Amino acid sequence: MTLVPLAGSAIEWYSSCGSQCWKQEKAPKWASGAASAAVVDITGKRAQVIDGLGGTFNELGWDALCQLDERQRTEVMRQLFDPAESNYTYCRMPIGASDFAMNFYSLNDVADDFEMVNFSIARDRHILVRYIKAAQAFQPGLKMWASPWSPPAWMKTNNHYASSFDTDQHNHNGLPRERELELPTTGFKMQQGYLKAYALYFAKFVEAYAEQGIAIDAVCIQNEPCSTQKYASCTWRPEDMAYFVGKFLGPTFEERHIGAGIFFGTINRDNPAFTRVALDDPQAKRYFKGAGFQWDGKGAIPAISREYPHLKMMHTEAECGNGSNDWAAAEHTWWQMSHYLRNGASVFTYWNMVLDQHATSPWGWKQNSLITVDTDRRTVTYNPEFYLMKHLCHSVMPGACRLETTGDGGNALAFINPDGRTTVVMVNRSDDRQRVSLAMNNRFLNLELPPHSFHTLIF
Repeated sequence: MTLVPLAGSAIEWYSSCGSQCWKQEKAPKWASGAASAAVVDITGKRAQVIDGLGGTFNELGWDALCQLDERQRTEVMRQLFDPAESNYTYCRMPIGASDFAMNFYSLNDVADDFEMVNFSIARDRHILVRYIKAAQAFQPGLKMWASPWSPPAWMKTNNHYASSFDTDQHNHNGLPRERELELPTTGFKMQQGYLKAYALYFAKFVEAYAEQGIAIDAVCIQNEPCSTQKYASCTWRPEDMAYFVGKFLGPTFEERHIGAGIFFGTINRDNPAFTRVALDDPQAKRYFKGAGFQWDGKGAIPAISREYPHLKMMHTEAECGNGSNDWAAAEHTWWQMSHYLRNGASVFTYWNMVLDQHATSPWGWKQNSLITVDTDRRTVTYNPEFYLMKHLCHSVMPGACRLETTGDGGNALAFINPDGRTTVVMVNRSDDRQRVSLAMNNRFLNLELPPHSFHTLIF
């Protein structure tokens, strides 16, 4: 397809820097020549289709929001989900406890309930469902994907939610050192009753949320199966995950007409061989819709995206920092956006959207969030990463197609939306002002970008 900028078409330009965020700039005009030696060319060559962009719903986020009055809480959700604002369209949630849940739990904590008689989302209805419903008020078509951090503890070989001993003097998780999981073993009980029950657990989760009016579009099998953690976690060998999918989860979804896609993930290992083991499994591969990567998985997605072009690639969790919530953290998140989207990801998922001023998990890790709620002062702060995400999400719609660019050094991403409008996100991570010429079909937008700034152009 040839992209031709229309001479009279309106151009919108939004910028953010340390002194002012999401400022609408005076629109540039198309020129016949480049005013800078630095030319970023939008080639018009189409890459992957974008399924959606967004963040993650966690219990501690809703707890922080509940410290605000209804007007403040509604405004935060509007800023995140209203199509006129950040326009989040595809978000993540945990199945049971995550490391930013209030404590350990699953959707069935009754040991050896193989028929899932006691399966329940009663706790979620009071927390996560309310959080998601508040988002749906502004984004009715919001799509969700989900993953467990741990199976129910009774399905694990150590009969505990955690996988590693908590070295903190308070030993928050209560796991004896003798019951730590060992890598590269699988911490799930690979026995027929547990495998069958766990497949049913996934299916009933999707069905229960559908009854709440929340469609689960996809599931990943396990959060970070390559790590032992002192919070909810479970190690898996890739061949065991493939066995579970091929023999149990895939067939159960078929039998119960579950439409959610099954993704191999969330992978946090940089060696592509780990992922190939599962994607090449003769029985499992017919059920895999794609693969999801986070953290060290960034080293594997380039090869896997190239080798499995028929599968969707998903970015599953932005690296969360240590609570700095500063401009440097936002620039690091930009690097992740650029890397994953350039390597075929159809989804980009930020981690915690909202945390309180302490920003600390029950396990002592202080992390970044898009928005900080000061629960003492009842105030709301929008952090630099909130604005970076807005620069990407505001005008990149589901169904948009990424366009290849050249000459940008990883500092630009371009998309064409289903309505034909083009969105370009550009950053200047240097200490100096930069003159850049954005080129399309031998027409140029000559721009000057302040140091350490984010930009969105729409035309």
